[in-house]
Amino acid sequence: MENLLVVGSGLMGGGIALVSAKAGYKVTVVERSEEDLQRGFALMEKTVSSMVNKGTWTEEEAKGIWENLHGSTQLGDGKHVDLVIEAVPEKLILKQDLFRKLDQVINKDAIFATNTSSLSISAIAGVTKRPDKVVGMHFFSPVPIMKLLELVCSPSTSSETMEKLQVVGERLGKTTIAAKDFPGFTVNRLLIPMLNEAAFLVMEGNDPEEIDKGMVMGANHPLGPLKLSDYIGLDVLLFIMESLYEGFNDSKYRPCLLLKRMVEAGWLGKKSGKGFYTY
Repeated sequence: MENLLVVGSGLMGGGIALVSAKAGYKVTVVERSEEDLQRGFALMEKTVSSMVNKGTWTEEEAKGIWENLHGSTQLGDGKHVDLVIEAVPEKLILKQDLFRKLDQVINKDAIFATNTSSLSISAIAGVTKRPDKVVGMHFFSPVPIMKLLELVCSPSTSSETMEKLQVVGERLGKTTIAAKDFPGFTVNRLLIPMLNEAAFLVMEGNDPEEIDKGMVMGANHPLGPLKLSDYIGLDVLLFIMESLYEGFNDSKYRPCLLLKRMVEAGWLGKKSGKGFYTY
């Protein structure tokens, strides 16, 4: 595998494209429009500059990234790639429609990966004629910094596909873990309900700073659950909780009502300036 197609150039897609290009892959980034593509490349340029200024990446590495990275607005420009990594918004219908189109224009031997954090890999793979070559590649944000890569296999995913992506993960400098295709996979199934429970504690009258202090000092967490929720985005947190609730049909995954009301009010966390904390 030497040629990659990354669909989507937002925070996740751009980060995936950068670490892939840094690892020496030839990467084509596809967006819906030229305007979206320019916006995505501007975000990537900002990320590269930050990594260089911090001394995490060298000037030489940054130069190599731009040599390996190209943009396009046509899926067909990636028809000869070995691996497609999709990083579009978390909507099942949107991802299924994209995978149908990819299946028609990308060579039949290419592996398709989705960066979904909670949606069914089986439901996405089922719209293609290559379900054995469809897998979840769940990167964590920010992609250039976070070391974990969760590889998610559906019942249809072949062992050969998983083995190939473990090699890709290692080349990207990530530590990979394998997870089965159940809602939330491994990390989010454990993490997100804990953050949701912290929201219940706030709803019951507890102070966010006290809750966070308790988990930092008492459980040795680097960041309290409510501060982390704000960083993730309360809308993202709510979406994943709703996916868990719908996927398992189990009341223990019910989203906190306070979380719903905060999202309805536009209090999405750090990105909106207000969440459990004010920024």
